Amino acid sequence: MCRNCKKPYYITTAIAYTSGKPHIGNTYEIVLADSIARYKREQGFDVRFQTGTDEHGQKIELKAEEAGVTPQEFVDGVAAQIKSIWDLMNTSYDKFIRTTDKEHEEQVQKIFKKLYDKGDIYKGHYEGLYCTPCESFWTSSQVTDGKCPDCGRPVVPAKEEAYFFKMSKYAQQLIDHINEHPEFIQPVSRKNEMMNNFLLPGLQDLCVSRTSFKWGIPVSFDPKHVTYVWLDALTNYITGLGYDCDGNHGELFGKYWPADLHLIGKDIIRFHTIYWPIFLMALELPLPKQVFGHPWLLQGDGKMSKSKGNVLYADTLVDFFGVDAVRYFVLHEMPFENDGVISWELMVERMNSDLANILGNLVNRTISMSNKYFGGEVADKGAAGEADADLKATVLEAVKRVDEKMDKLRVADAITEIFGIFRRSNKYIDETMPWTLAKDEAQKDRLATVLYNLTEAITIGASLLYSFMPETAEKILAQLNTQKRTLEEMGTFGLYPSGGKVTDKPEILFARMDVKEVLEKVEAMRAAEEVPAEEEAKEDENVIDLEAKPEITYDDFAKLQFQIGEIIACEAVPKSKKLLCSQVRVGSRVRQILSGIKANYTPEEMVGKKVMVVTNLKPAKLAGMLSEGMLLCAEDSEGNLALMRPEKDMPSGAEIC
Repeated sequence: MCRNCKKPYYITTAIAYTSGKPHIGNTYEIVLADSIARYKREQGFDVRFQTGTDEHGQKIELKAEEAGVTPQEFVDGVAAQIKSIWDLMNTSYDKFIRTTDKEHEEQVQKIFKKLYDKGDIYKGHYEGLYCTPCESFWTSSQVTDGKCPDCGRPVVPAKEEAYFFKMSKYAQQLIDHINEHPEFIQPVSRKNEMMNNFLLPGLQDLCVSRTSFKWGIPVSFDPKHVTYVWLDALTNYITGLGYDCDGNHGELFGKYWPADLHLIGKDIIRFHTIYWPIFLMALELPLPKQVFGHPWLLQGDGKMSKSKGNVLYADTLVDFFGVDAVRYFVLHEMPFENDGVISWELMVERMNSDLANILGNLVNRTISMSNKYFGGEVADKGAAGEADADLKATVLEAVKRVDEKMDKLRVADAITEIFGIFRRSNKYIDETMPWTLAKDEAQKDRLATVLYNLTEAITIGASLLYSFMPETAEKILAQLNTQKRTLEEMGTFGLYPSGGKVTDKPEILFARMDVKEVLEKVEAMRAAEEVPAEEEAKEDENVIDLEAKPEITYDDFAKLQFQIGEIIACEAVPKSKKLLCSQVRVGSRVRQILSGIKANYTPEEMVGKKVMVVTNLKPAKLAGMLSEGMLLCAEDSEGNLALMRPEKDMPSGAEIC
């Protein structure tokens, strides 16, 4: 325990990817980090808390094209949205870094050049399997059933010139570090996963540049390459402190590095416990002291995703329950190692049982009784009773246990300990029955002492609660007309000034909610966001009705020639937002065909596909390039395209009839 030592403590979250609005599962991480940062400050540490956004990559380049804006305009909008949600959740970060910050980009270029000059980065060609959503390359041995091992989406063959980092050069050094520092990767299950699945089988060299898209930090000495995501994104943890590759570091870097804690989701632990430490070793920098891979917050029994339609957003939940109720829920319901579950019904249950009944009712009853029996004055008359010792012991033991739990990052367990104070206080009311004591003038001092003990217990509990539910803690302490205790002061029971006065109008902290009414409002909210009923029915049936074109004869149809083609090469058409240029082998002839499908397919995804082609369409020039046919696609109601492909493998040139 630090206890006002002002020892530096540096904590970071993963930086949020600016592909879209973060859901409550993403938001959980910033709230978790905030609770740890706040508690470390309470312990006396000089805390530096950094978060931010990851803003480069192929996915963002494509999304910007779809939105009809520049990539910079796209990420500016999403980054502002992410920051507003972090602020909405009352998180106390010190630095919000963006990977499009000029200072960050300059240092990434310097780092790349330094590692290249050192011989750790070399130029080569990548040929393997690529997952566009994750922006990750995989070998065939790492892929099962053609799906990305991280996200489960299809991977596609990819080949391009790239720079590579020699991961194997530092692999044994990292293995030794992990073995010598068992606290480095937490929980232990994450460490075992990294060692057994990645490090011990042997590391492949890592692709650290791309040429197939432009939205990234250019390699300074080879500008047709842009720095690949992880060498860019991970270095934010040092560039945000003023790291300078030339050695002219800012004051913050000298003070706070190495990081005490990188807090990340379990799905990106490989990048933070293998790639990042190895980059640091190559830069001859100390490794972070600990990387903690927290579990996921699930909706129902599945990971939240827009494609599944099960996404909950923080601002929506705050509209229903308030900021601190949402903070309480995501922190309390998340186990240390296993995934947590969120649902509207469970939120209402916790709101009513924990927040309204256990906490809110306790504070309201205690203040109301102090006003009713003593005009709001709280005084310790020293009239002890049988239940007092156990109440005090429970409170003081909880203070110690919260400290122990937080040192192990067991945030949910720490909150349970705090609510143990409130539960014991409610039981204390039942044991002492103040309403009965009030009927006997001889028990007046005993009644005053009971109310004093309750006020003191609530004061300590609220002070502990501050790191997790800061607004609620402040409201409670304000109603008790007292200040937040330091952790050292919390170790003593009885510091509330005897003769102090509580507010004469206690505020209801949390109102009980009717689950039926909440679910009805949720349904109404969803209905307002959905399409009209007749269109919804069509979507449910997975059909689209088109306006009929004039009838044709068989002779008209017979004029068209449809064949199977194989795409052997594909590239984006310069200065076009929609067109891809494919080289399509149809029989023994290769045709150049331009298609407006750039928003739905990357060039890498196209290569190797067997597709349906109209081969006797009159050649035409598109964007100054000749197109010698047409690829057949299906289009849904939102304009998304899907290539028509044969159900079974057919030879190139086979006729479609």
